[in-house]
Amino acid sequence: MSEEATVNPDGSTTFGEEYEAGDDAFDDAEADADGAETAEEIVKGTDPAIYLALAFVAAVALYYISYRRNKRKQMEREAFFYDMDGDKFNIKLPSAVDEYYDVKEKCEEAGWEPGKPPKNAAEAANGPARVLAQALMKRCIADIPLVQHIQKESAGMNKLYSQSMCSVKQWKTYQAAEQLVSQEVEEVRAEADEIEAGWSQAIWRQAMQYHGMLKNRHEVEAKARETAAEQKKLADEEAKKPKLTPEEKAEKAAQELIKQEEREKSSKGAFSGGMKKGFLDKK
Repeated sequence: MSEEATVNPDGSTTFGEEYEAGDDAFDDAEADADGAETAEEIVKGTDPAIYLALAFVAAVALYYISYRRNKRKQMEREAFFYDMDGDKFNIKLPSAVDEYYDVKEKCEEAGWEPGKPPKNAAEAANGPARVLAQALMKRCIADIPLVQHIQKESAGMNKLYSQSMCSVKQWKTYQAAEQLVSQEVEEVRAEADEIEAGWSQAIWRQAMQYHGMLKNRHEVEAKARETAAEQKKLADEEAKKPKLTPEEKAEKAAQELIKQEEREKSSKGAFSGGMKKGFLDKK
């Protein structure tokens, strides 16, 4: 309860506790107001460039984190496709290509000229044109696996690239391989027309047929070699077994005969014991 003011005999007045508490509250309020004004002055005095610098630093940090994350994902994706496909597009032409040009050089030294037909049947059968034609067919047959490989992978690679599912490096490697094979196909056709006019229209079809025949023959030969190896292995194992003397062979045959007779008796007993009496009798 607050106290009232008291008038002293000398005419002075004494105030109670309520007035003193009011003074303290007033002093605290003034102190709070002064603190608020000081904080407001500090805020107003801060340079806006500091806020811009802090925002810039935060934006750079976020961009760097996002860049690193995307880069890591891209590297993982490229590594996945590289491991999946390996180096299957790092191809090179077969040695039959260089061999053909060596043969062509020798044929030119022997008097062969591009587009010039053989003089007679003997030259057509054994002349330079015939030798060169055989070398070109050998080259064409050796190219068939590369052509088939590119044809097989073409649709899949174009689909992967259109869907951004292969790396740029892998796509460029495929394009280089495709260009190499396409150029080889055209060169073979041009060489075929030099040997015999119009042969370019049929040489790849003929090479495909010969390649299939050779592949089948190689498979048959490989199967025959595998069978011969198995037979030889069995023969070697049989040869390693100890040889039986005539007496041992006779004893073994006798034991086999005894076992056979015992099996026959056992089967007869089982048949007679398991059949009901009168089962086959007429009713």
